[in-house]
Amino acid sequence: MDNAKFQIKWIFNIKTEEKIYRIGEIAEMFDLSKSTIRFYEEIGLFPNLKRSPGGLRLFSQEEINCIEDVECLKKTGMSLKDIAAYVSWKQEGDSSLLARLNLIRNQRLTLEQNIRNLEKELTKLTHKQWYYEQAVAAGTESIFNGDCEYEYYRAHPDEQQTESEG
Repeated sequence: MDNAKFQIKWIFNIKTEEKIYRIGEIAEMFDLSKSTIRFYEEIGLFPNLKRSPGGLRLFSQEEINCIEDVECLKKTGMSLKDIAAYVSWKQEGDSSLLARLNLIRNQRLTLEQNIRNLEKELTKLTHKQWYYEQAVAAGTESIFNGDCEYEYYRAHPDEQQTESEG
């Protein structure tokens, strides 16, 4: 009975009635390992993280918002070093708005270039898939006259036009 009261005491912050989460709940919520979350704390991604008197990490909505930012920026390819700088700048408030804007702008440009590169690779994979579908259907690769690219664009003229326009 006493354990249940203790757990309830730490699940909600009695002063603000804000839900407080433990590391396991956060790990499950974001499909991250506990060690990843501990590492995030080590590199300063949770500057306001509170702990219970027993040393348990107590995650609030602030940390949830931070993890959402971190995971978004990671998916764009941003380094953890830059993400840590971003989190630090957010703590500084308005004085760091320009620094944050520049970081986000640069990352967006990098991501857009990566997307263009991936689109080119997707076109190549589409071509290879088409090639093998044709060869499998015919039972041989000898159906091609040696200029596979020509054959592909003859069969897909709309893609040739799109690529030459880009």
